[in-house]
Parts: sequence; structure tokens; C-alpha cells
Amino acid sequence: MSVNTSQAKQRLEHRTIKSFVLRQGRLTKAQQLALESHWQDYGIDYSEQVLSFDKVFVNNNEVVVEIGFGNGESLLQQAINEPQYNFLGIEVHAPGVGHLIHHANAQGIQNLKVIRYDAVEVLRQQIADNSVARAQLFFPDPWHKKRHHKRRIINPEFIRLIHQKLIAGGLFHMATDWQDYANQMLEQMDDAEGFCNMSGPGHFSSSKAARCETKFERRGLKLGHGVWDLVYQKQ
Repeated sequence: MSVNTSQAKQRLEHRTIKSFVLRQGRLTKAQQLALESHWQDYGIDYSEQVLSFDKVFVNNNEVVVEIGFGNGESLLQQAINEPQYNFLGIEVHAPGVGHLIHHANAQGIQNLKVIRYDAVEVLRQQIADNSVARAQLFFPDPWHKKRHHKRRIINPEFIRLIHQKLIAGGLFHMATDWQDYANQMLEQMDDAEGFCNMSGPGHFSSSKAARCETKFERRGLKLGHGVWDLVYQKQ
């Protein structure tokens, strides 16, 4: 094996495992227009500079960060329902980002910003420690095949990263419609240092708290699919 081939193999082995597959998707005209015309109002470019939430939102309200907001339906409704909070959504897929910006602009939402980039890198580089009042992770990719479980975003390293970013007393709210993943989340979070299960060890949350249902969730519930919520507080 040549030196170049060996080095390439080592780089491949040490490459960070992603919890998502980047699918570009096709943008609708409305989504494309939103990205082109309103990014300056709602978008934050990724950089390695830590954000000042006070400057970004032009106020000192507490901040809620949602990781992987999909098409943004639930996040938008939360921003409407809870104007006392600022909301920062992180999503890699352009159609979802464009969809959210389009509807946020149409409704004149002022307490919402988005970043289109890998959430783990955004948390590491752009989000200050002890700055987030609530972190949300709703219906992440379950990577249901056993050989893909290593791609699940909930793992000890990610849990420590969330803990680092939350304020004292801050909440980490998760939800999934995949029971195997729910059980894994529960086990890993209950074992994590510095977190308290708000429903008691070994128990899922009996309510969805501030989480808003989406049409996909409602459809699943009608078909008899389960949804498991977990809410933990930073100690």
C-alpha cells in the first residue's frame, strides 16, 4: 500500500460520522425566493465565531435552539405561541429552510433565525457555553438498521455537548416515533451526568410540553403510531 493510499484510508477512518444524509431536494419557487430575498432577515451564515444572541435578536430574551427542524412547521408555531423566547433553528436541507423562511416572512415573525449547516458543528463553534434555555431534538433520523445505529445523533458525546451549551436549569426536550430509539435515548440520558429526568428515572414524559404537533405526526397518530417525549433538565 502506498503512503498516499494509507493516509487517505486513515483520513476516511477518522472522518466524523454524520447523523444525516445531505439530500439537496428540489426547491419550490416560493422556497427559492425566500432564500434569495429574505435570508438577510432570517438566516445566519455558518462561521467559527461565537454568536451574540443579544445582537442577533436585538433583545435579551432567552433562546431556544431546535436541531433538525425539517420543514419548520412545528418550530414556526412555537415561535408564534411563545413570543417571550427567541428561536434558533438548525437544519441542513435547503427546501426545509426555504419553507420555514417563506412562512415566517409571510406571518411577520420576528423572534426566529435559522442556520443551514451541520448542527454539531454549529453547536461546537457558534453557540456559547451556558447560553441556551432549551434545546429541542424532534424526530431525528432513527437509522433503524442496526448497522446504522452508530449514526444516531443521540450518543454520549452529543449529550455532553448539549449539557455544555444549556444554562443551569435549561431543558433538553427530545421526541421520536421510533420505540427502539426512544428506549436508547432514555437509557443514555438517564446515565448521563448533569441531567435530571423531569418524569423520573426510566420514565418518558407524559406530555409533549411546548412541542407542537405536525401534520406528519397527526397522520402517524391516526395510524396508531406511538410518540415518545423525553424532557431533561441540566443540573
